Amino acid sequence: MYSKLIDKKATLAVIGLGYVGLPIALAFARKIKVIGFDINEKRVALMRKGIDPSDELGKEDFKGCDITFTASLEDLKKANFFIVAVPTPIDEHNLPDLKPLIGASVTVGKVLKKGDYVVYESTVYPGCTEEDCIPVLEKQSGLKFKKDFKVGYSPERINPGDKEHTITKILKVVSGCDAEALDAISKTYEIIVEPGVHRASSIKVAEAAKIIENTQRDVNIALMNELSIIFGRMGINTFDVLEAAGTKWNFLKFFPGLVGGHCIGVDPYYLTHKAESLGYHARVINSGRYVNDSMGFYVAKNLVKKISAAGKNISKAKVLIMGATFKENVSDIRNSKIADIVKELKSYGVKVDVVDPHASSDELMHEYDFGLSKVGKSYDGIVVAVNHQEYVDLDEKYFLKLLGTKGVLVDVKGIYRKRFKKVAYWSL
Repeated sequence: MYSKLIDKKATLAVIGLGYVGLPIALAFARKIKVIGFDINEKRVALMRKGIDPSDELGKEDFKGCDITFTASLEDLKKANFFIVAVPTPIDEHNLPDLKPLIGASVTVGKVLKKGDYVVYESTVYPGCTEEDCIPVLEKQSGLKFKKDFKVGYSPERINPGDKEHTITKILKVVSGCDAEALDAISKTYEIIVEPGVHRASSIKVAEAAKIIENTQRDVNIALMNELSIIFGRMGINTFDVLEAAGTKWNFLKFFPGLVGGHCIGVDPYYLTHKAESLGYHARVINSGRYVNDSMGFYVAKNLVKKISAAGKNISKAKVLIMGATFKENVSDIRNSKIADIVKELKSYGVKVDVVDPHASSDELMHEYDFGLSKVGKSYDGIVVAVNHQEYVDLDEKYFLKLLGTKGVLVDVKGIYRKRFKKVAYWSL
């Protein structure tokens, strides 16, 4: 398979061209023949013009690529090595939603041929590839797993907005259903991944490795968030405490904040779901999720208390929220915890304006039922919720112009700590 791909006698296809799939497809397309498949015709049309719908890649990233963008099953039939990179979200009950993954498996199953390979990159719970996806491939194709086609799992490690740790620069974890598959899949990824690959001992091990990467971060951030609640009651600044503790060589440098996005705020629920099915309630992971999921409401309630303490009628208050994406310097609004702040403030009758230099107003309106506003004046509170580059260097005069009498500045990430003296200031 590796030789055929290198000689362009076989074609690699990427299923799902979002934040993960498109960079992978373009990286491979600079070396071998690629089909980029997505069910969204509008997205496909944009990519044919060299436009990334996710606004992560520029036109230059499309140049010199041997790639066909399509939404057609007929085109997909020409592929021999399939990489599935569709989203794996959670539903309103925080349970895994496998519909995109199963749908992609149905699509691949319909075009699967003898000798083909299928590799899943979507984040799942251990066992999902073999227990949920492979039976779908077999049913749709009429082929026999291992005998007629091979399957592997190689978790994505793409970090939205990160221009340094890109697909070609990060060591890749790979796995296969047998030794032959592991070798072929490893060699295929080594075409583009400069640091090479780590060959996991099984598909389940690779799935588990991915799921704990984000679970570990989630639990550590939850500890910082809980500490910030405790220190807030003590009247000391959490970032001051962490700065002091961080002088010890083995202190882990995590910080409090809003945990959103499609990875850290979602992946742990896949692991706890699997644990529940095995009869174990994951106490630490679930506790961490509870803390992190509640931080948007915590920020909003603290602001409400401070506005009320200033002698103002909260139902007539006006607040500006700066930042709506789930992290700095990206346009991604998926699972943004800023929505929780907006919802909580509005429940008190507060008028809320939201601004963001990267987010789409239409996408926010569609996803959360609020859009972007213009910056006004005389705000009772300002929440700098996301540390976009555009906000980092703002001075105290800027905020004093926007705040009304006894206005409060909430600096979620602590980026203005020790810089302001006249503004009433609070951070996590």
